[in-house]
Amino acid sequence: MANTRHTGHSQTARKPNDSEPNDPEPNDSERDESEPDDSESNDSNDSNDNDSNDKDEEVADDRPKPMEILREARSQLTELTGMTAESVSSFEQTEDGWSLEVEVLELARVPDTMSLMASYQVDLDPQGQLTGYRRVRRYERGRADAHRPGGR
Repeated sequence: MANTRHTGHSQTARKPNDSEPNDPEPNDSERDESEPDDSESNDSNDSNDNDSNDKDEEVADDRPKPMEILREARSQLTELTGMTAESVSSFEQTEDGWSLEVEVLELARVPDTMSLMASYQVDLDPQGQLTGYRRVRRYERGRADAHRPGGR
């Protein structure tokens, strides 16, 4: 028996199935120039669509997202005060930018329920840069708020 190598490929001719076209698609040199080339027309339309989408994205990219505002506000307040900003309890967009109320750990105590907390009113410009802050109340972590008008 001769040494032959079996590659697993069949030497029989391949039959076209129903999903394959019998005639191969003409290449560019065989294509009739009177037929419009779809790729060229789609490219110009796509570029116009991309231009308008890019403009929309540029406008949207100028405004920071709310989560970016929250993170940046906490970070800036922590840097300015040296105290840990634990949470944001109030967040709203204003005419001048953004307004937040941030809960800060002012003095850690044992047990933790006795730690001294504070709420800071933080004002930001529309881009999220801190323009001012002030402490609006102090409280022990374990104490519930007395009911105050306006939810504060």
